[in-house]
Amino acid sequence: MNRKYVYLCDKIIGMKYWISILLFVTVFGLYGQERVFSLQHCITTGLVRNYDIRMIRNSQQISDNNLSRGNAGFLPQLDLSAGYSGLLNNTEQRMESTGEIISISGEHNQTLNAGINLNWTVFDGFNIQTSYNRLKELQQVGELNTRLTVENFVAEVAAEYYNFIQQQIRLKSLQYAVRLSNERVRIVEARYVIGAASRLEFQRAKVDFNSDSSRLVQQNEVLFKSRIKLNELMALDDVEQEVVLADSIIETGSGMEKETLMRQLLSDNILLLLYRKDRKLAELNLKMAKSQNYPYVKLSVGYGYSHYLYDRGTFDRQQTLGLNYGILLGYSLFDGGNRRRQLKNASLEISNKELEYRKLELSLRGDFSNIWMAYLNNRELKELEKENLQTAQDSYGIAIDRYKLGDLAGFELREAQNQLIEAEERLVQAQYNTKLCEISLLQISGQILNLLD
Repeated sequence: MNRKYVYLCDKIIGMKYWISILLFVTVFGLYGQERVFSLQHCITTGLVRNYDIRMIRNSQQISDNNLSRGNAGFLPQLDLSAGYSGLLNNTEQRMESTGEIISISGEHNQTLNAGINLNWTVFDGFNIQTSYNRLKELQQVGELNTRLTVENFVAEVAAEYYNFIQQQIRLKSLQYAVRLSNERVRIVEARYVIGAASRLEFQRAKVDFNSDSSRLVQQNEVLFKSRIKLNELMALDDVEQEVVLADSIIETGSGMEKETLMRQLLSDNILLLLYRKDRKLAELNLKMAKSQNYPYVKLSVGYGYSHYLYDRGTFDRQQTLGLNYGILLGYSLFDGGNRRRQLKNASLEISNKELEYRKLELSLRGDFSNIWMAYLNNRELKELEKENLQTAQDSYGIAIDRYKLGDLAGFELREAQNQLIEAEERLVQAQYNTKLCEISLLQISGQILNLLD
C-alpha cells in the first residue's frame, strides 16, 4: 500500500481510540466558537462522528485483534482440568462350581482427578505459517475497507458541500429574479394608474411576479434539504442546525493531468488494491491446500493426580501422581481424492481472481475516460456560460431601460429576464458538474483524501 495513504489512515481515520478522542476534542472545542464550516471542517467532523465511519473502524479493530500467533496456531494449548466421578452398583455373582450366589448391594466406588495438559502442533505442512500470513492479509483488507469507506464518505461530503453552495447561488438568483419582477410590477402599476398601461399588462406582471415567488419558495425547500443532508453526514445532534459555509462560490481547478491521474489509478485505486488482496488470499488458500501433502507432528505433555476410593476389594483407596508425555507423527495416505480436488479448485480460484482483477481494471479505465471527457466538456461549458451570462446581463440592462421608456413590451422584458436567470442557472450547473467531475477523478485515482490538505 502507498505509504502516503497508510500515513493518512493512521493520522486521519484514527485506528486508536485516543487519536479519535483528541480529534473530537479539537474539532468541537473550536466548533463552540467557530460558526463557519469549511470543507475540511465538514469532513473532519464527519470522520469523528459519522456512524458508518465508527462502525467500519470497529470492524477494522476486529481484524487487527485477529492477527495473532495464537490465532494462527503457532502457540501450544494448555488446559487445566479436574473431575469427580462415582459408581453406585448392586452386584450379584454365582459360583460355577458350587452354585453359591454372592450379592453385594450399594457398592460405591469414587474417582477424583486433576491435571494439566499441554498439546502442541509442531509441524503441519507449513499450514500454521500460511494461516498467519493469511491473517496478515485479512488485517490489511480491513485497513483497505476502512479506507474505502472513508474515501466514499469524503467524496459524498464534498459533493453535498458544493451542492449546498450551488443551491445557495440558485436561491440568490431567484431572489434577484423576484426583485426584478417586483420592479416590473411597480413600473407597470404606475403606468396603469395614469392610464399608460392596460390592465392585462398589469395582470401579466403580477402573474410573473407570483411565479418567481413560487420558485423562490421551492428553492428554499431544496436548500433546506441539502442542509439537512450535510448535517446528517456530519452526524450533528441538531440536523436542522444552520450551516454557514466558508465558500460562497464553486472554485474549479485546472491542474489535473490525465496521464498522472491514470498512473495513480493503476497504483492507488482502492478497489484494485482490494482485488489484489483477494488474489493474494487465493494464493494462500492454495498453499494451505498443499500443506495437506506433508506429514504432521504433534506433542503432548501432562501432569496429573488421581485418587480412587473403593468399597470392596483388597485396597480401599489408591493414589497416582505423575507425568505423561507423547509424540504423534502422522500422514494422510488417502482421503478420497479430496486433496487433489481442493488443489485444483484453489488453482482455478487464483485464475478467477486474476480475471476479475483484469476486468475491474478495464472497467475503471473506461470509467476514467468517461469522467475525463465529462470534465473537459463541463470546463468548456463553464466558459461558454460565463460569456452567455455577460451577454444576458447586458441584454437585460438594455431591455429594462427601454421598458422604462415605454419602448419595450412587457413580455419582451420578461423574456430578457428569463434569459438572464437561465444563464445564471446554467453557469452554476456547469460549475457544479465540473466540481463533481474533479471529485470523481480524485476518487477513482485514489487521491480523494487530498481534499483534507
